[in-house]
Amino acid sequence: MPDAPDDAPAGKKTRRGRFQREGIEARAHALEEDFKAQVAVTRAHIDATTVKIEARTGRNLPLAILIGVGLALLLIFSLVLVKALFMIFAGALIVFTAFELASALRFSGRDVPRWPTVIAAAATVPAAFYLEDQGRWLVTIGGIVFVAVWRLAEGLGSTHRKSARGTWSDVAAGTFVQIYVPFLGSFAVLLAAQPGGEWWTLAFLLLVICIDTGAYASGLLLGKHPMAPRISPKKTWEGFAGSLVVALIAGVLLSIYMLDEPWWFGLILGAVIVFTATVGDLTESLIKRDLGIKDISTWLPGHGGFLDRMDSILPSAAAAYILFLIFR
Repeated sequence: MPDAPDDAPAGKKTRRGRFQREGIEARAHALEEDFKAQVAVTRAHIDATTVKIEARTGRNLPLAILIGVGLALLLIFSLVLVKALFMIFAGALIVFTAFELASALRFSGRDVPRWPTVIAAAATVPAAFYLEDQGRWLVTIGGIVFVAVWRLAEGLGSTHRKSARGTWSDVAAGTFVQIYVPFLGSFAVLLAAQPGGEWWTLAFLLLVICIDTGAYASGLLLGKHPMAPRISPKKTWEGFAGSLVVALIAGVLLSIYMLDEPWWFGLILGAVIVFTATVGDLTESLIKRDLGIKDISTWLPGHGGFLDRMDSILPSAAAAYILFLIFR
């Protein structure tokens, strides 16, 4: 009994400490639940925004940006440091693009030989880099003949036999692949091989990226009037106007600070490249519409296929090389 008075305060302190710990734990649990609720709300908003963007553009924007940045870094690294690396990088893109386009044509009923197409496309790149323009033309013509003869030889067998009209349609499709992808794409390699041409190549590629970004952003925010609804329903005049503004500004900056050309040349460069990039985009949309597909392939998540990224670059490479010849 004498110890009771001393034990009572100790018991109260123990209970008080337990209540304090329970109160702290309860507040921590409440904060944790509140944080989880805030995260869930934020994630729901992000998911809803992503769904709206995908519905508007048909693309997974974060993944598309991630892949685009990765390709851009590889491009800049290969182009600025060692030109031969750019030849390898560009050659890989051209080969994969030619292969996927030939595959898409085959799936639609056009019997384009894929491996001969790849061989001919691969030969065009070193020809452009080492043999200059004349060698590139000879290799391109040789590649067209090679793919055509291969297809005609296949027609002698039972598995690839078609009517004369169908066979010549296949030959025409194979010729189109060689001209559209390796020939146009090799202009970028040919330009990079010129003295100082790596900066012109980098400039027009950056300009194409700026044009695509400007068209995407302005079309997403302001797009209401379709530019070519039967070919590409999501391309709008507002998007084109945004790409034009961005192209002119970026063209002037690139002309002054990268190409060491007068500011007015930047206006010419921007206007020409925005035209060729738009034509290239619409051309690829027309091909996909003719084939009845959304993307040429699914090799690049968030982008579709390689041709979905190369469509604006292919004709722009030829335009940039012509401008280089005229002004340099």
